[in-house]
Amino acid sequence: MQKRIAFALAFACLGLLLTGCGSLAPSRAAKTATGMVSHQLCSAVFVSGLDAQDFYREAIEPMLSPAALLFSHQVDRQHAEVTTTVAGLAESRAIYRPPLGCVLVHDASPSTLVMPPASVAASILPPIARHDVVSPTDPALKAAIERAFEETGSAPHRWTKAVVVVHNGRVLAERYAAGYGVDTPLAGWSATKSVTNALIGILVQQGRLKVTEPAPIAAWAGAGDPRQAITVDHLLRQTSGLDIGQSLTSSALSMFDPSAQMLFIEPDMAAFAERAPLNAVPGEKWNYTDANTLLLSRIIRDQAGGDAAAVHAFMHRELFDRLGMEHVTMQQDGSGTAIGSSHMLASARDWARLGMLYLDDGVVGGQRVLPSGWIDYSASPTRGAEFGYGAGFWTNRGNGLWVQRRVQGGMPADSFMAMGNFGQYVVIIPSRHLVIARFGNSHTPMGDIQTVIRLVADVTAALK
Repeated sequence: MQKRIAFALAFACLGLLLTGCGSLAPSRAAKTATGMVSHQLCSAVFVSGLDAQDFYREAIEPMLSPAALLFSHQVDRQHAEVTTTVAGLAESRAIYRPPLGCVLVHDASPSTLVMPPASVAASILPPIARHDVVSPTDPALKAAIERAFEETGSAPHRWTKAVVVVHNGRVLAERYAAGYGVDTPLAGWSATKSVTNALIGILVQQGRLKVTEPAPIAAWAGAGDPRQAITVDHLLRQTSGLDIGQSLTSSALSMFDPSAQMLFIEPDMAAFAERAPLNAVPGEKWNYTDANTLLLSRIIRDQAGGDAAAVHAFMHRELFDRLGMEHVTMQQDGSGTAIGSSHMLASARDWARLGMLYLDDGVVGGQRVLPSGWIDYSASPTRGAEFGYGAGFWTNRGNGLWVQRRVQGGMPADSFMAMGNFGQYVVIIPSRHLVIARFGNSHTPMGDIQTVIRLVADVTAALK
């Protein structure tokens, strides 16, 4: 009976694809779905080195359900690519291009990139751990991490893959699931937006950008264009007023959303985003969409030199290398713009190193990386933001319902976090000089936030 129901639901989804939803073309919706599968599977296999079938079963299949029966994929290890089809409606192919990760193929295969020889800048952040896994010695801390790895008896699962606790500059405890380790790059999804915050902050610190001034986007420079009122601050806070869908929730209908289509159909994502009209006065309405961050990514690319190699070198020289992030891949679209909304992979320790940048007002190793006051700016609440949102981070520094629930659950009131779909978290607690990174393939409600609240509460209690 369950199998017959699954088939019925799958064909109902196929009917939805054929009839469309509003003005969105069914072909674009189907192409978005196959693009998502190809890109995510390519990243998992060729960037992270994970088992293809295990990742598909845990991370992708639950997103496609109940239409998963209509999808098929092929991993070509010889050519380092993944091809996905859905019921004959659409096909997408993603190819692996080190060191830039995976990219979706559109009308033609991307040209071969000639990257300059890698030059690693010296880290200003001292080592945080030896290479071996740091097992907790304190019983309470050990129990806290073990609770975070407890699995549900049935779907939806939380599938925790990594937890790292960094206190006073050192890893106190960590744990990894089978097949994962200290060097495994993990997809951050929207936690990547906080990396974009750091890159924008570096440009501000260098005097090359001001958050209160209009965003330097040439397409909006025409006389009378109302989008000239959009500032960098509006883009960071998700209050640009652009009419381009939303990225706050994920469901089977996300394939019809223009922000999702931007990520998995468009070769130049920022160009697609900058064509969006306004549906609200900039600064007046909070709407969480990947498009805002892709526009920031284009600004970063332009400031870095304007091409794929230049932006890759800038990010490593100014941020990743300086923090000692050794296993990080910021993926790019076909135009050479970093997909700074959602497509960075890094080891759990590297994600924790990013969090450490925000513990001491942007000063690391005695050197200022971010502007004075940037941390309080990033964590300050945005008016009208659901669940407590700052400027590229989710924050507990506010009075919303979910802010109160997190604080009452045991997350300190000064904490803020990089957060990505399906359970990716980097929780930063300056008052405790503490960073807690947690990553997984969680399909439990709201990205398993309740487990993370409990983890933070347990860890802070253990460290008192």
